[in-house]
Amino acid sequence: MNLSDKKNFLKTELSLLCSEIDEARSGKWGKMNAQQMLEHMSDFFNVSTEKIAFTLVTPEEQLPKYREFLFSDKEFRENTKAPSTVLGEEPLPLRSKSLEDAKKYLNKSVDDFFNFFEKDPLRRTIHPVFGSLNFEEWVLLHYKHVNHHLRQFATSPPAPLHGV
Repeated sequence: MNLSDKKNFLKTELSLLCSEIDEARSGKWGKMNAQQMLEHMSDFFNVSTEKIAFTLVTPEEQLPKYREFLFSDKEFRENTKAPSTVLGEEPLPLRSKSLEDAKKYLNKSVDDFFNFFEKDPLRRTIHPVFGSLNFEEWVLLHYKHVNHHLRQFATSPPAPLHGV
C-alpha cells in the first residue's frame, strides 16, 4: 500500500471501520475499552497537530531504529505500550459523553490533521517516541497506529500494511 492509499484510508475508511465498533466490543488485548481506544486515537492525531505536546523521550541514538520501523511494513505488536512516562500505566478516563461522540471527535481530529499540514506542508512536529516527523512520516505512523487498534477492536479486518 503506497502513501496515497494510506492517506485515503485515514481520510475515509478509518471512519467507516470505526462506525462498526460498539460499546459491547472488548479489545482482544490491553486495558482500554472501545471509547477509550477511540479517544486515544484522537489524542494521537492531536499530538501530530500540536494540540497535545510531549517532549521527546527516546534517546537520540535510538531514533534511527524507530525510523527504520516507521518505514517498514512491520506492524505494532499486540500489547505494544507507549512509554509510561508518556501515557502512564492505566487508560485515561473517558472524556466524551458517549461512544458516538468519541467517533465524531476522532473524525474531527483526522480532518484537523490533514488541514494542519495542508496549511504548512513542510511543518515537522514532535512525537515523543519517534521524534520530529513531517506530514508523510505522520501518515505512516498514524496508519500503523490505527491499524494496531483496529486489529484490537474492529469488526472488519483493517487494511494490510503491505501489498494490496
